[in-house]
Amino acid sequence: MRNLIMVVFVEEVAEGLVFPRDDWPLHITLLRFDVDSSPGSQPDVVDHLAALAAAPVAGALGAELTVGGEEKFGRQGSIPVSLVDPHPILQGLHEELFDAVAELGGNVATLHHTLEGYRPHISHHNGKRPHEGDAVLLDRVALVDMAPGGKHTIRRILKLWRLEPEVRLEPETRR
Repeated sequence: MRNLIMVVFVEEVAEGLVFPRDDWPLHITLLRFDVDSSPGSQPDVVDHLAALAAAPVAGALGAELTVGGEEKFGRQGSIPVSLVDPHPILQGLHEELFDAVAELGGNVATLHHTLEGYRPHISHHNGKRPHEGDAVLLDRVALVDMAPGGKHTIRRILKLWRLEPEVRLEPETRR
């Protein structure tokens, strides 16, 4: 099985970026899951998933999200997080990705945190955190390998969808 995750990065990242498992850029988790990558499974599950995710991701890029209040997640409330206010586009993206993973026969890691139980948040990390009321633009969605090459100590961005900035053409100056 291959352990993957789809996230919205809040910090600048690049496709192919490798980072330590304990030093994630700030992000909103969309869905964590496992897919079969054994011989005889789908030829390239990453490419297939990327194709299934492309339209829902494109439809969500550009949504403006708002950071809500703080909470503690995890075992015994040990992980400080900033909640992200509910947003229909973010919820819809989460649900469409869930459907795409199901179509591939994938297994969602934490079913109780999906669909109606989805609670988008940004975990605080190494002194980095958003603040209540901050605006977050949904402009970087990524598919991340949680153990590239079987190395569980690192993560790798396999696919990155970005909101392209608008190109403004200046009127031609006549001489």
